[in-house]
Amino acid sequence: MFIRANRSNRFQNLEKENNFVIGHAQMQPCRFRALLSNFVPIERDPVASVSVAVFGLALSLPSEPSTVDLEKVSNVIVDQSLKDQVFSKEAGRICYTIVQAEARHNNGNVFRRNLLNRLQLEFVAREDTRLRSPQEWVCFVTFICNVFDYLKVNNMPMVALVHPVFDCLLRLAQPDSLNNEEEVDCLVLQLHRIGDQLEKMDGQKMDELFYLLRDGFLLQEGLSSMARLLLLEILEFRAGGWMLSDTAQKYYYSEVTD
Repeated sequence: MFIRANRSNRFQNLEKENNFVIGHAQMQPCRFRALLSNFVPIERDPVASVSVAVFGLALSLPSEPSTVDLEKVSNVIVDQSLKDQVFSKEAGRICYTIVQAEARHNNGNVFRRNLLNRLQLEFVAREDTRLRSPQEWVCFVTFICNVFDYLKVNNMPMVALVHPVFDCLLRLAQPDSLNNEEEVDCLVLQLHRIGDQLEKMDGQKMDELFYLLRDGFLLQEGLSSMARLLLLEILEFRAGGWMLSDTAQKYYYSEVTD
């Protein structure tokens, strides 16, 4: 039995690259784009070309050529994340870079403030988003979890994001979502990425989430074999202290054997 031959790589490649820092948040757009290109080399990562295109749309040259409209940048990043799942998986790293750069340049928080305000608006509308576009909903969950993963305050996760992230994951654990493999896949991937961090912030909420997952795995009818296997894997992943034994790793991530 297997999950997917390439899922192992997806989970194992969640290491953060938080060491990239730009010296100035507000600079000429051509230089900003050049730095971004170095941040994620285009020839090795197609996300980079998307990133450069997004920043090309977001950056402008107002009366002072050295300034960048960070509110516009935050909106463009959110907009792109909601329609591009590949981009949403990398957007948190880009946001981290801009937050660090702005803080170093003028100790400002314009970008972070506008990013959080926009996330709040999208969070309030999450159920409408899910009903209108399940793909956009999955992109939103991926994005907010990615932002939670990267943006820290004093090296700690942002408290303001803890409960919104939990609420999104709890929604993915509801029976109608568990019948959708794309939502189950999203849920499991986010728990692989940030489950350990979330549990340290609110163990009671994590227990509540895993009660739902356990009941879904054991009691819910109509689950696909893939969804059931994903749930079993994440239940075992948490039970093992947010890691899998070598035996379990081989069981879940073996090559396709039919």
